[in-house]
Amino acid sequence: MKKNKYVVYWLLTGCALIFIMVLVGGITRLTHSGLSISDYKLIHGTLPPMNEQAWEEAFELYKQYPEYQKLNSHFDLEDFKEIYFWEWLHRFIGRFIGIVFILPFLYFLFTKKLDRPTVKKCLVLLLLGGFQGFLGWYMVKSGLVDRPDVSHFRLAAHLTTAFITFAYSLWVALDLIYPSKKENIKPVRNLIRFTYAVLLIQIIWGAFVAGLDAGFIHNHWPLMSEGKLIHETVYIEQQPVLKNFFEGKSGVQFIHRYIAYIVVGLIALIWVRTRKIKRTSLQEKGLQSLVVLVFVQFVLGVLTLIYAVPLWLGVAHQIGAFFLLAAMTFTLHRFSK
Repeated sequence: MKKNKYVVYWLLTGCALIFIMVLVGGITRLTHSGLSISDYKLIHGTLPPMNEQAWEEAFELYKQYPEYQKLNSHFDLEDFKEIYFWEWLHRFIGRFIGIVFILPFLYFLFTKKLDRPTVKKCLVLLLLGGFQGFLGWYMVKSGLVDRPDVSHFRLAAHLTTAFITFAYSLWVALDLIYPSKKENIKPVRNLIRFTYAVLLIQIIWGAFVAGLDAGFIHNHWPLMSEGKLIHETVYIEQQPVLKNFFEGKSGVQFIHRYIAYIVVGLIALIWVRTRKIKRTSLQEKGLQSLVVLVFVQFVLGVLTLIYAVPLWLGVAHQIGAFFLLAAMTFTLHRFSK
């Protein structure tokens, strides 16, 4: 750790910034601010409009697109400034993350602070970051044509890539913090890997719920509307039936509800299985954090649903997913190496 401490600090700073970006991205989505900036200027778009004329020009550009014409035609300039702020902040943090990653990476590379495996991992991070930026632009583009909303598939890709970039950054940092390898117990490691994959699927369906505004229906728990385990809208909203579980509001919410039970059950199974083996203190801390965080996240999900996604609960639920993925990444790392 001492040898690579500045590289570790750099990677963990990147993790913290990605967390902030996801947090602001969640607020941007929940305040319906994501389509307020319809053009993309990598350099000139770094600063917001700096005078009244610039604000008027930005507002006039916004008026040319479906969100203003179909939903927000009642907006005045002050209303526009409010939604513009969150989208601008989200993009600004994205640019800042790029600088924070690229400049120190070049410094560490030229001063030979990185070994070859770490260089390769950092190049993967660079590609993930660039791809994430592209997906952000690609997502916004989908809401500027006919329908004043972004594609929930593109939203899911954008959000999931952010989570994966964070998790991989944390993994690379953990490789440097704990360079020594030990023998691992493959059945336990494989169970954690499987749970990790299911958690990622749950995050994807959570993004589908957000993209389709599917959290504003069936605001009951543990059953859906009218006291039904499976409400009929789950399978009649779209045709063919399978399409409901990817594009139907009720179907997507149904999947998200019940994968949550699977995630809880799998983490409980991990806890039971690991009671039978000798654990290090770090492994135990990882397991304890998993149990606590999955409980908190489950409760946040239920409350978010029951109260029909108030801003603070929607953001808290997204943060909970972030922390749970972080705990899962740490635990998997400690049981893998």
